[in-house]
Amino acid sequence: MTEPWRGVFLDLDSLHPQDLDLTALRDSLPDWEFFPQTSPEQVMQRIAGARVVVTNKVRMNAAQLGNAQALGLVCVAATGTDNVDLAAARQAGIAVSNARNYATASVAEAVFAMLLTLVRQLDRYRAQVSAGHWSDSPYFCLFDAPIEELFGKMLGIVGYGVLGRAVAQRAQAFGMQVQIAQRLVGEPLDGRLPLEELLTISDVVSLHCPLSDATRNLIGPRQLELMKPSAILINTARGGIVDEPALVNALDQGWIAGAALDVLGQEPPAAGSPLVTCRSPRLVLTPHVAWASRSARQRLVGEIVENIQAFRRGERRNALE
Repeated sequence: MTEPWRGVFLDLDSLHPQDLDLTALRDSLPDWEFFPQTSPEQVMQRIAGARVVVTNKVRMNAAQLGNAQALGLVCVAATGTDNVDLAAARQAGIAVSNARNYATASVAEAVFAMLLTLVRQLDRYRAQVSAGHWSDSPYFCLFDAPIEELFGKMLGIVGYGVLGRAVAQRAQAFGMQVQIAQRLVGEPLDGRLPLEELLTISDVVSLHCPLSDATRNLIGPRQLELMKPSAILINTARGGIVDEPALVNALDQGWIAGAALDVLGQEPPAAGSPLVTCRSPRLVLTPHVAWASRSARQRLVGEIVENIQAFRRGERRNALE
């Protein structure tokens, strides 16, 4: 017999739950089963009989969704939903919801943390202090690499949703100028620049668009060559938006001054990934953690709970069609 309102969380450990309060999540359904992680081969068995399934990055395909007879709601514990076959869910009568706006502050702060690391040469100077070079310096300061400022620089934003707007707001607090790239699909909007024009005038380009057919490899060799030699590229969106071998080449050839990425096309990356093996001091690479402040992860849990509670009331919250 299928228990009513049974829930399954397929990859709870992806939220690093050790420092989170999961009380509201546990109370949202009378019967829960929490799995640290789930392999593709385990999905079918684990979701059998579940009314609600939560997944962060575990993929759910048409066969799995079609065979989950009791399933009514899939909660994606993220904003992006490319891991769930939405068409198959719709055909099976399964609602799909995502989590929205929980990581805005975390991602926006990460953009500037990475940007300032490059602009202020923080990694280089910390390494020199650790190596004893400041102690050996005849001067009060150790200063052998140029330091820039954000003030007065032009920030070009590609993707002007909630995250893009949050980054623009913080950029203005630094005294930066901001320009927005024209939409890639839909009607053009006043006051925005074509992407190629934006790339040529920006000192910093920050990507905040979703990964789609229109944005895959959006930043490739031609786009990188259009950028200023002094420009910095930042990607906290999705890895597939940037052509990774082209970016490594751009750094090697000096087409751009630096890049900061929190995402790659394959995650976790293969050991021989061109960006993982790149040793350029002008590259900052972090392991998809821009979203992952403790406060953001706690808000994410709250989003999941609200989606489940709404579904139990017969409502659709954060519904994906």
